Amino acid sequence: HDVSTSRRLFFLMEKLILIILSCWLAGCDVTTNQIQQHAQLIDNLIEPPDIQRASDKVINYPELDGPKITVAVYDFKDMTGQRKPGTNLAHLSSAVTQGGEAYLIETLKDIGNSTWFTVLERQGIDYLIKERQIIRQTREANSDKDKLQPLLFAGILIHGSIIGYDSNLVSGGQGARLLGIGVNTQYIRDTVTVGLRLISVSTGEVLLTSTTTKTILSVKTQGDVFRWTEAGTIPVEAEIGKANNEPVNIAVRLAIELAVCDIVQRGKDKKLWSYKKKEGIVK
Repeated sequence: HDVSTSRRLFFLMEKLILIILSCWLAGCDVTTNQIQQHAQLIDNLIEPPDIQRASDKVINYPELDGPKITVAVYDFKDMTGQRKPGTNLAHLSSAVTQGGEAYLIETLKDIGNSTWFTVLERQGIDYLIKERQIIRQTREANSDKDKLQPLLFAGILIHGSIIGYDSNLVSGGQGARLLGIGVNTQYIRDTVTVGLRLISVSTGEVLLTSTTTKTILSVKTQGDVFRWTEAGTIPVEAEIGKANNEPVNIAVRLAIELAVCDIVQRGKDKKLWSYKKKEGIVK
């Protein structure tokens, strides 16, 4: 992922240099509007991340050979204590999401075309119990003999947390300038680390563990033109730039998805479960 992103950035920077230099060598005037058009071209080449659904790797994961596994997820805490990084001011907002359990539950529900886990509601269990009490009392007051179905219990507890967030892990850039026309690219790389473990409710034994790390890449591309007009007496300078910051929430989600897939693979290696066969071949 990092290698392909770097190659794309270098390609875009080289393309921007060639466009501006071609305008210069052709004798045309490079204006702010033209530089904005070049920036728009870069925007069209960079595809926005898909944040509406789970990744294809999760959905197309091998299916479980057997009935669904009933699991419970209580929370997915931020254990880093990190605050959002700032240049001059300290931010009160957290650097990472405080609702990671939403991504974990969705990943458990979607993995393998929704064939792996039955996820029970535990974060809002108090509201669920209160609502069941209201239903029960209402039925008793109206002599309704219908009974509520018993709540399901889980044999497996999946617990995890965000255990690390490192900012400015790697920073750098590159640029070039020719005949008063230049372009430069700067980047900063952060990392987020999540941990996940699968626990047996009956014995309390930790059956499986997984720790995964995801890179968060921030890139700034800037182009500028400096030239003299009116017989070299008036300096004219134009500058435009754009910064692309990978959302931290997307990085956390991808790290959770990777951890869930790793847990499933480790369980298969330990023969806790198996993949469904397809055309006589195990996927």
